[in-house]
Amino acid sequence: MENKFQEIINQLDNLDFKNLYQDDFLMTWDKSNDELKAVWAVADAIRELRENNKSAKIFDSGLGISIFRDNSTRTRFSYASACNLLGLEVQDLDEKKSQIAHGETLLETANMVSFMADVVGIRDDMYIGQGHEYQVEFAKSVQRGYEEGTLEQRPTLVSLQCDRDHPTQMMADTAHFSHYFDGLESLKGKKVALTWAYSPSYGKPLSCPQGGIGLWTRLGMDVVLAHPEGYEVMEDIVELAKKQAEESGGSFTVTNDMAEAFKDAEIVYPKSWAPFAAMEKRTKLYSEGDFDGIDKLEQELLAENKEHMDWTVTEELMATTKDGKALYCHPLPADITGVSCEAGEVDASVFDRYRKELYKEASYKPYIIAAMIFLQRVENPKAKLEELWNRDMPRVNNK
Repeated sequence: MENKFQEIINQLDNLDFKNLYQDDFLMTWDKSNDELKAVWAVADAIRELRENNKSAKIFDSGLGISIFRDNSTRTRFSYASACNLLGLEVQDLDEKKSQIAHGETLLETANMVSFMADVVGIRDDMYIGQGHEYQVEFAKSVQRGYEEGTLEQRPTLVSLQCDRDHPTQMMADTAHFSHYFDGLESLKGKKVALTWAYSPSYGKPLSCPQGGIGLWTRLGMDVVLAHPEGYEVMEDIVELAKKQAEESGGSFTVTNDMAEAFKDAEIVYPKSWAPFAAMEKRTKLYSEGDFDGIDKLEQELLAENKEHMDWTVTEELMATTKDGKALYCHPLPADITGVSCEAGEVDASVFDRYRKELYKEASYKPYIIAAMIFLQRVENPKAKLEELWNRDMPRVNNK
């Protein structure tokens, strides 16, 4: 086990990731390839510590603030698990119970919750043009508080999803790809089909498909984005994906044919999302307080979705993938036909066959978040990881 751990942390020797220290993690394409590889390596190392009953605590006290402006299960508990694993206590900011409704500014909120905070995790994915901007403004606010001496330390910020990217999800999914196959290098040239799929609900964020094309095109993969006409994602991220694919030696294509995307794919990632134009319209309606308009838009989008009910993962479609054995992935929860809904993203037989792998996929997220925090708070990660391995401090003392 010790040799395996050493092998994992030795990966850090050839990587330049010093700029992660005391920085934020908002979008994967803001980070270098070496920095992303460092996160994956540290995530594996922290997991190895826990699986060998060794404590990964680097904090004696401190807070991990969570701000969820949208509902969450996996990401909320992954963030809490990551903070706890490192020794932080989690405190959730419930905006309905705060002074925000009484006019408290973001500058004030950011500083008031950050006095003894080491990390702030924010999920804000509902409104186009606002989620990422909120995170950026929050980061600027705590930086100002630190520079002015209000805060004795500057907490690091981790995006738990915004309107543009879902970095913790996509990094965790990629860790799953890497372990399922044979490492990150083995992903080069593999075809991944990132496709829209039918859902009986509307308004699902664009950040997963955008995060996928924004990350996987950097790894030399052959990325195919598939969706019905009208379900486009943000154009600037599509252009980014094209540029990155050219630089990495991979490829990036867009199609309106789900079957074309699945053909000979080695990884499939079917996920419903709302059209970019519709999300822009919804954001405008919310800002105007037009709730009748929002209800009308919802009905229009549900009707539009129903025109594409054939965009679903069936056994027949899976059989067209490479050797009929593509890895089926999903960020969860999936809309499962005949289980969670009458008709949805995936047939129950396909989902059940991949259930174990899907849950394994989700299990990487706490370690990815922990690694992001670790690298942003520890100046010499390899030395600290070696110290954690060698110190006589079990995670569970059951003697």
